[in-house]
Amino acid sequence: MKTLAQAYGAGKFGLSFELFPPKTPAGVKALAKHMDRLIEFEPSYVTCTYGAGGSTQDRTLEVISGVRQKYGVPVATHLTCVGSTAEQLRDYLQRALDQDIQNVVALRGDPPQGETTFRATDGGFSYANELVTFIGDSFPEMGIAVGGYPETHQEASSPEQDIENLHRKVAAGSDVVITQLFYNNADFFDFRQRCHTAGITVPIVPGLLPVTNGAQIQRIASLCGAKLPEKFQADLQKCADDPEGQFEVGIDFAIQQTAELLAEGVDGLHFYVLNKSESTARVLQSVTLPR
Repeated sequence: MKTLAQAYGAGKFGLSFELFPPKTPAGVKALAKHMDRLIEFEPSYVTCTYGAGGSTQDRTLEVISGVRQKYGVPVATHLTCVGSTAEQLRDYLQRALDQDIQNVVALRGDPPQGETTFRATDGGFSYANELVTFIGDSFPEMGIAVGGYPETHQEASSPEQDIENLHRKVAAGSDVVITQLFYNNADFFDFRQRCHTAGITVPIVPGLLPVTNGAQIQRIASLCGAKLPEKFQADLQKCADDPEGQFEVGIDFAIQQTAELLAEGVDGLHFYVLNKSESTARVLQSVTLPR
């Protein structure tokens, strides 16, 4: 099974989908149906998020291993520094490899619920670049993706410091940068240029979340510091009492955003699909990917 580096090798275009572990049997059944639809677009790999403190790690492995076995597509588990020692992380990664999960999305992770400041676990790591180094040293065969922030990480003191932090993560051994969601392509293009200027040469892949519900995206955007263009917000507000209308406004915006990114030669696309398929499928049906 190919690693993330191979997914983007020799100018290849990488398409990826991000899942989360369902909490109920009904959620598992629904995800299977949606994955049947998404796999038709031939993703380069599929990722699955990972909860802090042991809350979803087993389900992460179950979900992503099941995707690999059923569809034969490369997969990646997310991994964070939250609530784990190095030895616990080593154990998790070995379990992943034992299930032929050969890629990792390495993140520092957010503070646990109810806390506002990240604190490293004794025997653990404080920063994502430390986690990347650990993975590369302990499991050099694993592919590694890291996060990037077109609108600057909320904890960074400046955009310049944020790029420096990203450079450290890449220099530690990352194969690709996947960005946080954003809705102003100018922010991504500026971010990509600043990365190149800083000497970051790995693929930089935009992370996209098509909007299907105005209130939901306002909550998500507020958590990660993403900004919605004023006209887009106004268009969504016009359909505040019309869920189908909001969905169509969101999809139209996502199609335009994706088409512009493709026209500017992005290295790939990473969709936060939220365990559903309709919105992402609508977007991908409306654009031409550089296969």
